[in-house]
Amino acid sequence: MMFRITLMVLLCGFTFNNAYAESDRNVDLLVSSCAACHGTNGHSVGGTPSLAGLSESYFVEQMQQFINGERKSTVMFHHASGYTAEEIILMGQFFAKQTVK
Repeated sequence: MMFRITLMVLLCGFTFNNAYAESDRNVDLLVSSCAACHGTNGHSVGGTPSLAGLSESYFVEQMQQFINGERKSTVMFHHASGYTAEEIILMGQFFAKQTVK
């Protein structure tokens, strides 16, 4: 019986770790498309705004405004429209965790 419980705990742990690792890879892939204009991890070196350090709620709000046309930008409209609401939240969480340089 103890063996079964130990096995179940280990399997649950591996499943959680794999799901977490998969989520990290997905977020890395999602934010990599932002790097061309907004810099690696959201640290812009040019005239494009930095995303690093923005609050999650602000990032999500801005992306929603691009999608619904409240904030005008042809490029960002196309980028933002390609993401699901969940993906936008994940990206917002990622950029919020980045330190401002």
